[in-house]
Amino acid sequence: MPEKELQKIAENAKIIVNGYAFSKRDDGFISILNLDHPDCAMVISKELEIIETNMDEIEQGIVLSLAKRNLAFLEDDNA
Repeated sequence: MPEKELQKIAENAKIIVNGYAFSKRDDGFISILNLDHPDCAMVISKELEIIETNMDEIEQGIVLSLAKRNLAFLEDDNA
């Protein structure tokens, strides 16, 4: 992924936690991108159900834990 595109994703992210950019999508899902390894991504629902991912099981667990702990910040439109 080009550096410029990665920077745009980071700037438009709702929150960034431990190098993961969390962005709300128009369809209500949450996109999560590993900024250190942009080939690793996940899409989850507000209920933290995995819609799609190419992350391994260990990284999935880490990212879901981060999402659960920071869900309030994703929901807050003032964040």
